[in-house]
Amino acid sequence: MQTKLTITLDRQVYEGLYQVIGPRRISRFIEDLVRPYVLSPDLEAAYQQMAADEKRETEALEWAEATVGDVRDETR
Repeated sequence: MQTKLTITLDRQVYEGLYQVIGPRRISRFIEDLVRPYVLSPDLEAAYQQMAADEKRETEALEWAEATVGDVRDETR
């Protein structure tokens, strides 16, 4: 069962969501982000389950390795 929720966002944040996520997909995007924080009473088990997903871990490692080069060149 779904429940309607009204939230307030900065205009630029909303426009970014609209451009990046797309119209009619913002609610699902936000729900997917929030769900693990409010419905997972055993975070340790959830983290173990995620770590067991080899494809996900490989993709995460590739992403992390790719971003290290981006950060290295940042000015401090």
